[in-house]
Amino acid sequence: MFRNQYDNDVSTWSPQGRIHQVEYAVEAVKQGSAAIGLRSNEYAILLGLKRSSGDLASYQKKLIKVDDHMGIAIAGLTSDARVLSNFMRTEAMRSKMLYDRPLPVQRIVTTIADKAQINTQQYGRRPYGVGLLVAGYDETGPHLFEASPSGTCFEYFAMSIGARSQSAKTYLEKSYEQFAEASLEELVRHGLLALRDTLQQDKELNIHNTSLAIVGKDKKFQIIEGEDLQPYLEMLGDESARSRRSGTAAAQQSATTTTENSDVAPMDTDA
Repeated sequence: MFRNQYDNDVSTWSPQGRIHQVEYAVEAVKQGSAAIGLRSNEYAILLGLKRSSGDLASYQKKLIKVDDHMGIAIAGLTSDARVLSNFMRTEAMRSKMLYDRPLPVQRIVTTIADKAQINTQQYGRRPYGVGLLVAGYDETGPHLFEASPSGTCFEYFAMSIGARSQSAKTYLEKSYEQFAEASLEELVRHGLLALRDTLQQDKELNIHNTSLAIVGKDKKFQIIEGEDLQPYLEMLGDESARSRRSGTAAAQQSATTTTENSDVAPMDTDA
């Protein structure tokens, strides 16, 4: 992407009917490390690939708890994600105080989408540079939503966002029919296999760069990291070599990400 006369603010349309500032925000999401969500008939899980800026730095947080029944995975600007997660927590507390019930997952996702859309319409604002995967369990069952900087939101059986997410999507699209009746262990294994496909050639999943969150029937939202994650990583078995996705779409995604990262100025993303 290159600077042009139609990207000075978010309220200017280009002759092609595009809003470049919104597209730039979507590109910020693609620069963040991968985040994946899956759901079955009883559970919803989130997985995140953590990165650190150097050997002396800690790993960035990828999963955030909103309430006992809901949480989010992020890709993009962590500062924007912090603002949105605090807003979601406030809404969750308000629901408990006013209505004495957990906040429905679809309602908060719609509210976040409306909040993001306002920033794409008013002069002087900028879109949020973060994508969210929202997983939760309410009276209607488990849910998985994606909320993008453009203000759109969709519900999914499985979804991935962030860098090299196309490789994970390829795996999820081939396997999603098994998710509905899958046990929690099987669902986590599918998620780890999809997350592993987003790694570089010389990298592997470990307790330091991987985060897992689980929520579902009779199970509150729980983030699993560190040594507690090791039993789940061992579920991958002896498959030491990651499967390779040779599809054109995956190759184009990787090439595009490499080109963009070399042309775009560094930002405070979760990468």
